[in-house]
Amino acid sequence: MPIPHLKKGSAFYKKSLYKGPGKKHKKQLKKLWRKIFYIVGVAALAGFILLAVLVAWYSRDLPDPNNLQERAIAQSTQIYDRTGEHLLYEIHGEQNRTLIKLEELPEYVVWATLVLEDRDFYKHHGFNLRGIVRSVLSNIFKGTKVGGSTITQQFVKNSILSTEKTYTRKLKELILSIQIERKFNKDQILQLYLNEIPYGSTNYGIEAASQSYFGHTAKELTLSEAATLASLPQSPTRYLNDQGLLHGRRDYALDEMAELGYITQEEAEAAKAEEVKIRPRIDDIEAAHFVFYVKEVLTEKYGDRAVEQGGLKVISTLDYDKQVIAERAVREHVDEKGVSLGLSNGSLVAIDPKAGQVLAMVGSKDFFDEKIDGQVNVALRPRQPGSSFKPFVYTQGFIEGYTPDTILWDVFTSFKTAIKPYEPHNYDLSERGPITVRTALQGSLNIPAVKMLYLAGIDDVLDFAERLGYTTFGDRSRFGLSLVLGGGEVKLLEHTAAFAVLAAEGKKHEITPILKVEDPWGKVLEEWEESAGDKILDEEIARTITNVLSDNNARAFVFGTGSNLQLGARPVAAKTGTTNDYRDGWTLGYTPSLAAGVWVGNNDNSEMKRGVGGSVGAAPIWNRFMREALEGTEIESFNAPPANDATKPVLTGKSAEETVVKIDRASGKLATELTPVTFIEERTYREAHSILYYVDKDNPRGPRPANPGIDPQFTGWEAGVKKWVEEKGEEYIAEEPPTEYDDLHVMENIPYVQILTPDDNITLSSRTIYVEATANAARGISRLEYWIDDVQIGTTWGTDFDGSFQIPNAVSKGFHSLFVRAFDDIDNSESDEITINLLADKLPLGVDFSTPSNGDRFDRTDFPITIGASITDVSDIKKIDFYYGQNKNNGYLIASVLGPDQTYQSISWTSAPRIGSYKLWVEAIDSNDQ
Repeated sequence: MPIPHLKKGSAFYKKSLYKGPGKKHKKQLKKLWRKIFYIVGVAALAGFILLAVLVAWYSRDLPDPNNLQERAIAQSTQIYDRTGEHLLYEIHGEQNRTLIKLEELPEYVVWATLVLEDRDFYKHHGFNLRGIVRSVLSNIFKGTKVGGSTITQQFVKNSILSTEKTYTRKLKELILSIQIERKFNKDQILQLYLNEIPYGSTNYGIEAASQSYFGHTAKELTLSEAATLASLPQSPTRYLNDQGLLHGRRDYALDEMAELGYITQEEAEAAKAEEVKIRPRIDDIEAAHFVFYVKEVLTEKYGDRAVEQGGLKVISTLDYDKQVIAERAVREHVDEKGVSLGLSNGSLVAIDPKAGQVLAMVGSKDFFDEKIDGQVNVALRPRQPGSSFKPFVYTQGFIEGYTPDTILWDVFTSFKTAIKPYEPHNYDLSERGPITVRTALQGSLNIPAVKMLYLAGIDDVLDFAERLGYTTFGDRSRFGLSLVLGGGEVKLLEHTAAFAVLAAEGKKHEITPILKVEDPWGKVLEEWEESAGDKILDEEIARTITNVLSDNNARAFVFGTGSNLQLGARPVAAKTGTTNDYRDGWTLGYTPSLAAGVWVGNNDNSEMKRGVGGSVGAAPIWNRFMREALEGTEIESFNAPPANDATKPVLTGKSAEETVVKIDRASGKLATELTPVTFIEERTYREAHSILYYVDKDNPRGPRPANPGIDPQFTGWEAGVKKWVEEKGEEYIAEEPPTEYDDLHVMENIPYVQILTPDDNITLSSRTIYVEATANAARGISRLEYWIDDVQIGTTWGTDFDGSFQIPNAVSKGFHSLFVRAFDDIDNSESDEITINLLADKLPLGVDFSTPSNGDRFDRTDFPITIGASITDVSDIKKIDFYYGQNKNNGYLIASVLGPDQTYQSISWTSAPRIGSYKLWVEAIDSNDQ
C-alpha cells in the first residue's frame, strides 16, 4: 500500500482522465491497427526476440533481488601525494548506517527526495523512458551528462551493481530495476533507497546522515534540514564542500515543493531563512581542500560507492613540499597581516605548466576554522578577478594584430553602450595621455584596457577564455566592457591554469590532480600519460605576452623595481588584480616550469581595508611561495618574442602621425623653389588622434579606414584625445599643415642690381677695390653683399651701394669673378657679375672693419646691429673676438667666432650699451695664440 500522502490523487500519482475512443470510431481504428500490424509485425517480432535474448543473456549473472541485504566488505580508499609516500587521507570503507522505517520519517523528507530525484516515482515501473532518451541524446549530441535514472535505478547502481559507466552496466541496471519493481512495492523500494543511498563522508542512509550532520534522528528533521539532506545524493562531495551550492539546491527543492502543493510558499520561505550548516567530521587529513577536490573528481568518474568503499589507491599530483610551503605562506601572512589589511582568508594554487598537474592547493587559511567558513574551497569558487584578467584581453588583441608597442590614449573616455555611457577610471584617477600597450598592461591602467577589450572584441575574448578552460562565462549577455576590469567571475584553479597556458607557450594541458588510480587488487584503472598538449595559442603570441608580463621596468612607474612581482635574477611573468570595492585581491604569475595564483579576501564577501589589493594582500604570499618553491632549481629564461613587424606608426609606438614640411618664415606658407634658404624652416606637425582614426579595429594591419566616424566609439575616443591635447599636449601642434604656397618670394619681388664700378675685366695691382652699384626692389633694398668668387669681402646696408673693400689673401693672383648681390627685407635676391684680374701679392695678416663705418651713430631702437670685419687670411685663425669699450684696456666682449672659414665675418650686437661713445675693435687669434 502507498503511504497515505502518496495515494491516488496526489501530484505524483494521478488517475488517468482519458476514457478511450468513441464507439463510432472503433471500426476505423481496427482497420488502422490491422494495417500497422502487417507493416511492422515482422520487425516487432524480431525486435522482441532480440530484446528477450539480450535480457536473458545479461540476466544470467545478475544478483538475486531477494538477497538485497547482502553486501561486499567495504574497503577504504587512500589518497597519496605524487611520491606515494605521504598518505594525505583515508576515505573509510566502514559504512555508517542506521536503518529507519519510511512511516517514521516526516512527510516532507519524502517530498523533498522525490521532487529532486524522481517526480514520477509512483507512476513508472522502474525506469523513465523519456529520461533515458534525453540522457542518451544529450550525451551523443552535446557531450554533456544529464541524469535520467529513477530512484529504483539509483538504488540498484549504488547498492547492487558497480558504478562503471558502460551501456552494458546500464542495461543490467534496467533489468534489475524492473525485477525489483515486481518484487517490492513502491514504499518498500523508497525505504530501501533512503536507507542505502550515500549522503557523503561515510554516511549511508538518511538516518546516519541526520545523526552525523545535525546531531539528531531523521524523525526530528525540520523542513529545511530535510530539503538540505535531499540535496546531497546527486553529488555529496561537491555539495558538502560548498555550502553556497548546497543552500541553492535546498532552496530549489523548497520552491518546487511549494509549486506542487506539498507545502505553502510561506513555509518554503521560512525554511529558506533557517540557518542550516552541515559539518562533516574529518580525521587525520593533510591538504584537506586538495583531497576533497580529488575525491570530487574520483566520484564523478567512479561514483560515490566506489570511492567510499572501493578500496582505491590514488596517487595524486600533489607535491608535498610545495604544499607545505603554500600552506605556511598563506597562513602566516593572513595571521600576521590580516587584521591590519582587513582580510581573513587566502587561497593558493600551483600548477606545472608543462603537464597540467596540480602541485599545491590551499583552499583557505585553515580548513577547520568555522569562523571563516574554512571548509569552503575558495580555489574552486567564482570570484571577480579584477585586473588579473587583463593579460588575456591583451593576448586576444595580439591575436588580432595589435602589438606591445601599440599606442592607446590613457585619457578620460566616454564609451558608448546600449544603456548609458560607460566611463571607467584608473585606480589613481589620473591620466597619462598616449601610452604603449606594454606600459598600460604592466601599470594596470584601466582606460587603455577597456579600449583593448573593444578593439579585440568581447565575444572573441570570451571565446579565447573558454579555450583556455574558463567555465564561468556561460551567460554572455551579462558581460560588457567592464569584463576586462574583472566584471566576470573566475575560479582560482582555472585562472591559474590559464596563466599556465601562457607559460607553456600556448599549449594547454588538461588540469588534473591524479597521477594514478588502482583497485584493491592492483589493477590500474587510470594513469596519467605525458602529452604534447593542445595548441590553443600561437607560440609567438604567447612569447609576446610573456615578454610584456615579465618586463619589470615597464611596471616600475607604478610598482617600483623591487616589488613582490619580481624574483631577482630569475625571470618571471606576473600580474595583480583588485576589485573596485577591495573585496578580492589577486596575484598570478609563472616561470617556464611553475605557475601559481593567489587570492586574498573574506569569505563573507566583506571589503578589505581601502587600498588593499593584489599587490599588497596577495603578492607577498605569491612571492614567498615562488621563491621557496623554486629555491635550488635551475634558473630558466623565457624565449624571446618576435620583432614587431607592423608598419603603421600607431602600432610601432608613435603617438601621432608626424608630417615634416618646409615653411617660408615670412608668409607662413609652404616654401617654393624661390624661397631663400635663409627663410626656409622645417616644421613637424604632430596630429593627435585615437587609434580608431588609423586602424579598422577588426583588421588593424589592413587599410586605413576611409571613414573612421562609422565606428560607434570613434567620436567619444577622439573627444577624449582632443581635450587632453588642449590641456596638456604641448608637444602637439593643434593646427594642420598649410596647403597654400609662399606668395612673397615671387618673381615680381626679385631685386634689380647692376655693378657700375669697376669696369668688367679690370686689372688690379693692389688688394683694395672700390665697388659701386645701383639697385632697387619692390620691397626695397635691405643690403648688398660683395663677393669675389666664394669669398665675401664686404656688406653695405640700406641705400649705401658703394664701398672700398680689402681683398683677402684667400683670393690668389689671376682672374676672378666679382659679384654684387642685392637683397630685400625677406632675402629675395639677385646678383650682377664682372671679371677682375688681380696682380697684387698677398698682404701681411691684418683685420679691417667693414661695418659699421667710423663715426656711425645708432639709437637704442636700432639694435640689434651687424658688425662685420675682413681678415686678410683665415687659414691659421682659430678665433675672432669682437669688442667695444673706451679703449683696448677697458673693453667688453660682444661675441666670438670660432674657426672662421671666410675672410669676411659678421656678428649681431643684440643688447645696446649705455648711452655714450665707444670704440669697436676686432682681435684675430691664430693657432699659436698670437
